[in-house]
Amino acid sequence: MRIAGSATYRGITSDLMTFRDHNITEVVDDTGKRMVPDCKERYCVPGEINWLLPPGFINVGISGAKPEAFSGNNNLTTEDFEMLVIAEKK
Repeated sequence: MRIAGSATYRGITSDLMTFRDHNITEVVDDTGKRMVPDCKERYCVPGEINWLLPPGFINVGISGAKPEAFSGNNNLTTEDFEMLVIAEKK
């Protein structure tokens, strides 16, 4: 599967019960160097954020993370691929 730019994804598997994703990604960086990382990711939903943060964080805010526009002003929607979490340490 070829994606825009210079990344190719192979062997994609996803498990919706554990929110885990695995793929082999072939990337060519700006200098022409080829890398093939074995990517394993675990996705989370906003309701898990307080549970995942270490103790002592307060005022946890979650926003939608728009490409090149990270700010706390974007409402998180189902269209967002990433979320921005801003929390204050006590």
